[in-house]
Amino acid sequence: MTTLTALESEVNELRTKLNQLESGHNESLDTIWMMLCAMLVFFMHAGFSLLEAGSVRFKNTQNILAKNLIVVTGGFLCWYVLGYALALGAVEEPNKFSGGTNFVMDGLWDDKTTFRTWFFQGAFCATGATIVSGAMAERTKLLGFSIYVVLMTSIIYPIVAYWGWSGSGFLYYEETKSIVGPSYMDFAGSGIVHMVGGVGALCGAIIVGARNGRFDSETADEFDGHSVPFCVLGTFFLWFGWYGFNPGSTLEMHDTAAATKAGLVATNTTLAPCVSGLLVFLLRAKVVQPRRLDVGGFCNGILAGLVAITAGCAFVKSWEAILIGLFGGLIYQGASMLLKLLKIDDVVDAFPVHGACGAWGVLALGFFGNPDEGMGGNGVFYGGDQLGVQIVALLLIALWSAYLSVAAFLPLRMLGALRLSDDFQKQGADVMEHSPSKAYADQGASKNETTLV
Repeated sequence: MTTLTALESEVNELRTKLNQLESGHNESLDTIWMMLCAMLVFFMHAGFSLLEAGSVRFKNTQNILAKNLIVVTGGFLCWYVLGYALALGAVEEPNKFSGGTNFVMDGLWDDKTTFRTWFFQGAFCATGATIVSGAMAERTKLLGFSIYVVLMTSIIYPIVAYWGWSGSGFLYYEETKSIVGPSYMDFAGSGIVHMVGGVGALCGAIIVGARNGRFDSETADEFDGHSVPFCVLGTFFLWFGWYGFNPGSTLEMHDTAAATKAGLVATNTTLAPCVSGLLVFLLRAKVVQPRRLDVGGFCNGILAGLVAITAGCAFVKSWEAILIGLFGGLIYQGASMLLKLLKIDDVVDAFPVHGACGAWGVLALGFFGNPDEGMGGNGVFYGGDQLGVQIVALLLIALWSAYLSVAAFLPLRMLGALRLSDDFQKQGADVMEHSPSKAYADQGASKNETTLV
């Protein structure tokens, strides 16, 4: 009996050690996965920088790059002080509007697994802010834009993230509920990230106004971006980073279910942009202006498909992802043409790509996704009841983002802290306020720049 008791005790001890090893192993796998994906999301800022730099004229290259650097540096500091607390700061009796703990990382040392979440979600937060910079390029003051970055990364995005991702917000609580029925579905942020940034971009572009001469027939051609290669490289960088953005939103990688889901997400994140990019390229070559091969339009078509599939990438089959991408391309092209018709100067088509296609990505989950497949889908095409909450979420996100964006941009414009003067726009912000005064050492005079003598 003594021997049997000793053996039983030894087995229990070994079982405890095995469980500890398994727990540590799972935690390590999840951390490695999330850190890798967070770094890919962070790398997307290189893509945004190249894309936006290529879309502006020589004389404003450094200025737009400075804005991208401010988004990351200032945005992460705001996330540290306030943003994370409002987005994910859990309290004992949570409300449905915002979090309220972990300001300046207070309490994160008590559960060190939250550091990976802080970094991963912080990269998402900065992405929402940088979407706005490209739309307002070439005529926006650095000070005014920086103030908006503080608001976006401290309040606008974090509150929306709380609503949809904290597990306690209006749109998603008690795992299956929202204030209007089933919980809101947005796997990686078509609405929570991209639509927030896209709506902010639209408000900013309207309030700051168009660049001087942008819609004059005699000078419109002078506003072409200075580097198509930058735009293409930036698009590939963003697409590459999207494989952290979407698959990384599994938030774990220690079991077969998470691994297979990440594989599905990566597949859908590949197919949708292929379809949307080709569609826009063909439309612009044969159907709509310029009726020539438009590489820049091809790039934005790809990004439109990526944005559109971001919400549903884990919940739909691949043929559904292709359809979502197809409609995403159509919606992007229609929104882009509408902005030009209304003479709204969005330099990089930030709203058509992120705002309009982000909204479509949210709505698409109301239609697609079969509940019987066990993937979490709940679309009306299969008898699901998801569409209502997706519509409500779209309206809430759009209204919140627009209201606070207008509340920030309008006073800045009235106080003279938002729009660059006519002289700045003519000479270029690089010459007027940057050192060195030009982005390229051998930069000569061209139709897209003015050289000071």
